[in-house]
Amino acid sequence: MERQSKAIGASFRLPDALWERIRPLLPAKRPQPKGGRPRNDDRQMLDGIFYVLRTGIQWKALPRQIGAGSSVHDRFQEWRQPGVFRQLWAAGLLAYDSAQGIAWEWQAMDGAMTKAPLDGAGTGANPTERGKSGTKRSLLTDGRGVPLGIRHNLRVS
Repeated sequence: MERQSKAIGASFRLPDALWERIRPLLPAKRPQPKGGRPRNDDRQMLDGIFYVLRTGIQWKALPRQIGAGSSVHDRFQEWRQPGVFRQLWAAGLLAYDSAQGIAWEWQAMDGAMTKAPLDGAGTGANPTERGKSGTKRSLLTDGRGVPLGIRHNLRVS
């Protein structure tokens, strides 16, 4: 069992070269004037975030060797609010454009309107469902299918 646990964690660890490119884009650690528990490692927290995003697992079900689900989720929220993930996306697109070149001559856009899972408070009325709660997602890709942008719209009635 322990061997399997280590394999799970290692298979979702960010490659060193990618981590070295991401690290400078993360916000500085907040001071802890009152002390408290030491801050969890940024790389471990990002590994946990990507694990949740890639597998679809619930935060609380995150394997402990990857990180405590509550700690990983807290870091996700801490970074989401100031737009860290948008900055990572933009930096990734710039790096891709430099290395491969974005195929601007042709783009595709697709979208999906879905009902809100569990009718969450953060959802609004979906116009195609006649006032039922829902959300719309749109994706723009370049000519090779590389995602250039994504938009998640909530319609509030």
